[in-house]
Amino acid sequence: MSGGDIGVERAFIGAGCNRVVNNVSWGACGLVSCGSQNAVSIFCPKSGQIITTLPGHKTAVNCTHWLPNNKFAFKAKDLDKHFLLSGDADGVIILWELSLPSRRWRHVMQVSESHKKGVTCITSFMISEEEALLASTASDGTVNIWEVKFPYTTGGDCMLSCLQSISVGSKPMVTVSIAELPGSSSSGQIVLAVGGLDNKIHLYCGERKSEFVRACELKGHTDWIRSLDFSLPISVDGSTSNLLLVSASQDKGIRIWKVVPLAPGSSDAYKNEEISLAAYIKGPLMVAGSSSYQISLESLQIGHEDWVYSVEWQPPVINPKDGITYTQPQSILSASIDKTMMIWQPEATTGIWMNVVTVGELSHSALGFYGGHWSPEGDSILAHGYGGSFHLWKNVGIGYDNWQPQKVPSGHFAAVTDIEWARSGKYLLSVSHDQTARIYAPWKNAESPEDEPSWHEIARPQVHGHDINFVTIIKSKGNQRFVSGADEKVARVFEAPLSFLKTLTHATSDNLSQEDFPSDVQILGANMSALGLSQKPIYVNASDAVSNKTSVDGVDTLETIPDAAPVEFTQVPIEEQLAWHTLWPESHKLYGHGNELFSLCCDHEGNLVASSCKAQSAAVAEIWLWQVGTWKAVGRLQSHTLTVTQLAFSRDDEYLLSVSRDRQFSVFSIKRSDEVSHELVARQEAHKRIIWACSWNPFGHHFATGSRDKTVKIWSVENSSSVKLLTTLPSFKAGVTALSWVGLNRQTNEGLLAVGMENGLIEIWSVSISTVMAKASIVLQLDPFLCHASAVNSLAWRLSEMDTDSGSTELASCGADNCVRVFKVSLDGQKSKSVGIRGNMLS
Repeated sequence: MSGGDIGVERAFIGAGCNRVVNNVSWGACGLVSCGSQNAVSIFCPKSGQIITTLPGHKTAVNCTHWLPNNKFAFKAKDLDKHFLLSGDADGVIILWELSLPSRRWRHVMQVSESHKKGVTCITSFMISEEEALLASTASDGTVNIWEVKFPYTTGGDCMLSCLQSISVGSKPMVTVSIAELPGSSSSGQIVLAVGGLDNKIHLYCGERKSEFVRACELKGHTDWIRSLDFSLPISVDGSTSNLLLVSASQDKGIRIWKVVPLAPGSSDAYKNEEISLAAYIKGPLMVAGSSSYQISLESLQIGHEDWVYSVEWQPPVINPKDGITYTQPQSILSASIDKTMMIWQPEATTGIWMNVVTVGELSHSALGFYGGHWSPEGDSILAHGYGGSFHLWKNVGIGYDNWQPQKVPSGHFAAVTDIEWARSGKYLLSVSHDQTARIYAPWKNAESPEDEPSWHEIARPQVHGHDINFVTIIKSKGNQRFVSGADEKVARVFEAPLSFLKTLTHATSDNLSQEDFPSDVQILGANMSALGLSQKPIYVNASDAVSNKTSVDGVDTLETIPDAAPVEFTQVPIEEQLAWHTLWPESHKLYGHGNELFSLCCDHEGNLVASSCKAQSAAVAEIWLWQVGTWKAVGRLQSHTLTVTQLAFSRDDEYLLSVSRDRQFSVFSIKRSDEVSHELVARQEAHKRIIWACSWNPFGHHFATGSRDKTVKIWSVENSSSVKLLTTLPSFKAGVTALSWVGLNRQTNEGLLAVGMENGLIEIWSVSISTVMAKASIVLQLDPFLCHASAVNSLAWRLSEMDTDSGSTELASCGADNCVRVFKVSLDGQKSKSVGIRGNMLS
């Protein structure tokens, strides 16, 4: 088999947004960027899908910024190339290029004049279609200013040069905004506003090519300044223009500052004026070159109940008559940790700024917004939240405001530790250190049934109080069930409620079989307990429900939290519904392990579950076997001396394989009669470093092991009594952290072995096994733009054997970059030509 025989197409990416202010940017091209751990995620608001991720950062991405962004969409009509800047926690800034005609991404450069500590904000001002000024702040107390020159021709490169580095003091600055002063078009006077931990707004002025000097300070906020944004000049009487600056603070207030150009000579009169109340209201005088500007407090808005993290002016509206001139709307979007976003506008008669629109996630499960952003057209607003989630509203009213929630991408906001396909292959389950379990499925489009179904998160069955490490789905017939293991000593069993089974029929647009949809399910959904550690069932008949509310002397206890309202969803559920109304009830707890659980697996008949925990001794490193149904412990297997990192049953369930930190693997023979018995067949030191992964050949008693020593070895169980090494694959470039084997041809014993590594890359190898030897050859190295930006934690083929009718199947992966990925793998190689598997196309 050659590399040309296999095609890989990106089917789905699920990822959450880093919990950082200034992390999200909405570009003039219509795409949204955000940091997902150390990768940059790009998503399309129209489809609600993440379309690619950009690898390159070594630490968490703190902020992203489009060139041009939504504010300057009116200057970007003719641009073939758009650029993106991303800054991380090490102070590194990377420049990316998007070519719109070919829809390809390119890593342009790592900016050399980077900061010494984490980047906190990046902003820009478009002078023209070919030129922009750029400013960035960081925790090292500096503000860097660059000049950016865009390629006018399609073959050119973006030129970026550092003009100045300003030291603003010992306290870090967290936000910056840049604008051109009105009435200075000839001299090109630029004003820079910087805010941070000292509660002041620092203004700097300078010409485009000269150094910026401190001009004045704006005082008034009583807590950290979190967001600043200059408007474009607003015309007052047709001749003069004012500049407005909006600021947001952790003092819960929003302030609008007005910058008014003064007539020549009036600044001297101002200096000689006696200090009075009027002088304080007016605020300071700012001198920029030969021009003077009066700054005054235009408005103070109090409406949010908690810290205001972000404010942003509505993007300019282009005049439809000439397509060139623009109008700056007097409309501001604010986002707060109080779980709301507000739109503020001045009243037509009084000019007093008022809150005209409020949207938000009002359920108690929401945890507030870290930022809010306008679409380039001004008809949609996007928030990103504390839980890594996105929230999008679109104004669907004609002539009036009617803001309705829209579907958005979702995913984990911490490392994704494990994934597993449902026994029917209809959905994918993932668990994460963000303490949630999530279910993704392709949702068929009812309006356009001929279109390919798009993947979405359809349920969040477990919201836990501990980081979840492993999960396994019970493969036996009957209702859908899974077992998860977290940083606690107890494994928990969850069972699908009726609301999920009905939602799944809408997602797949077909009737589920009795095996997938048992008729006797009496539980509609689940409620969360106050401490988030046990999910209680909600029964179909309310009279059967056991109330979770208790009262002591008429006083409600912590258990009195609002009931969930599980329903079947006919449309893709939004974040508020996922977080509270899609829980699965917990049916059992499995007690026995002495430490936090680390690995789980279920046999293919769905009769046994094997589990292991973190261990530093042989007594604790034992593997427990649990009987599905009764959930009794039926075996304790001892072989290893350190943590068992992965467990796997052979395809015929005759053997159980375990690999461990002690660099050994063990193979146990599992006998099932009246009672379950086990016997150690072989234990062998297989690698020089920790063994992270293992996988069985679907067609026989052969298995692969992968280790931090950068090797993968293929083994065979001989005569039920020993294990023989068949071959060792050539050394990889990084430690091997995940393996998954899919069968291709039972007669020739051929298959594909997917290999995931610590550097985030994935390779697919062809493996053919005869009676005495194994042959392995690489067939595909996935492009880095398709892979993870951090270690691959798990790989899983949807089926154990490739679908011979379609010649394709899906490969799922998850990693430490918070991402869940699904690839469509086809044997004819035709699909790869349309997605550029060795390129990095968007769709």
